[in-house]
Amino acid sequence: MIEVQLLAVQAIREVFAGANLTEVLRNIWQTGSHLTPQQRGAIQDIAYGVLRHYGQLDTILHKLLNKPVQDKQLHYLLAVALYQLRYSKAPAHAIVDHTVSSSRKIIRNPAVSGLVNAVLRNFMRKRTSLPDQIRNDDIARYSYPQWWIDKLRQQYPQDYEAILLAGNEHPAMILRVNRLRTSVDHYQAMLDAQNIDSEWLWDTALRLSRPVAVEKLPGFSEGLVTVQDAGAQFAAPLLNVEAGMRVLDACAAPGGKSTHLAELAEDIELTVLDKQEDRLVRLKENFSRLKIAGYRLVCGDAMSPSHWWDGQLYDRILADVPCSASGVISRHPDIKWLRRPEDIDHFAQTQTAILNGLWPLLQRGGKLLYVTCSVFNEENDAVADKFLTTHEDASRLPCSHGMLGHGQLLPGSHHDGFFYALFRKN
Repeated sequence: MIEVQLLAVQAIREVFAGANLTEVLRNIWQTGSHLTPQQRGAIQDIAYGVLRHYGQLDTILHKLLNKPVQDKQLHYLLAVALYQLRYSKAPAHAIVDHTVSSSRKIIRNPAVSGLVNAVLRNFMRKRTSLPDQIRNDDIARYSYPQWWIDKLRQQYPQDYEAILLAGNEHPAMILRVNRLRTSVDHYQAMLDAQNIDSEWLWDTALRLSRPVAVEKLPGFSEGLVTVQDAGAQFAAPLLNVEAGMRVLDACAAPGGKSTHLAELAEDIELTVLDKQEDRLVRLKENFSRLKIAGYRLVCGDAMSPSHWWDGQLYDRILADVPCSASGVISRHPDIKWLRRPEDIDHFAQTQTAILNGLWPLLQRGGKLLYVTCSVFNEENDAVADKFLTTHEDASRLPCSHGMLGHGQLLPGSHHDGFFYALFRKN
């Protein structure tokens, strides 16, 4: 337990120093080869849980302390312990004892371990009354930065609370059945045979009642199925690809939407672009697992086509652009603490530059799908509207799926938050 707590503290500290949680955990697994699967699972659960509820935990901690703890590691250790006491099923006395022992590893001072013990036991005495004391504090109530809460409240006065709360839920595990290899009904029967409960959502999307390791999914290594959020599964069908078309996925990694395009129409001429070589390796692995051939991998920047484009126009372009990721917080709770208000405008500028760079590559009558996993208007409708005003040969088409409305899909129990804008070149 002590090593688990300390490694979780390390992960949280690195996130608040600016690191990506996924990369932080990957580094911890590489250096901690001795860790058991159970220990890794516990570290991951604690790190994700603390970041998911950090606003609440931090506010409670300040209520319990006479003055803030100066040592960041000790502060995060107390947050870890509060998370465990509030949300885990482990015995409270064991959590307190282990946290006191962990504190001695951080600061070798008897006074510190006494402080830790006193704070946690004080929490246990007040745990029923504390929620009432912080109920009117936005950051404690929703566990997001105040600027984030204010922006959503202003842009979604009816829905902001549901958006915030959805981001604090554990995400569902959604599968996409590969119709080139099997049918939805047949794959559900395979899941049933393994006692894995599933629910059909739409098209090829299946929701598992409980997440499982991908190795336990029948036919996963044979390419029968892909793990992909249900909201992300709208992208490829919206482009309506057909055999013989030249198709570009301009920001492709990790390849969920690229492989979906290839599954929907065989014999398309698919170019898969990403600006990072290491991400192309993962793309290639995903195509290989799904037994998909006939694609072209290209390392290049969507904003600078002159460095990689072969000069032939495309019939379809998918631009799944870099964004704030404000729609996928349930899967990446570190994002809400890493982002800054000024980041949103920077993303919007990058998104506009990508659209402007890609538009000349599309032939007349062709379609370009602009996609973000954001819920912030500055990155979504504002970018789409600006694009239309600066390109007289562009028109915006309605999204064919009713759930998308004008293109904004808000996060919910079955899917993350996405934005879609489909443009046609006149």
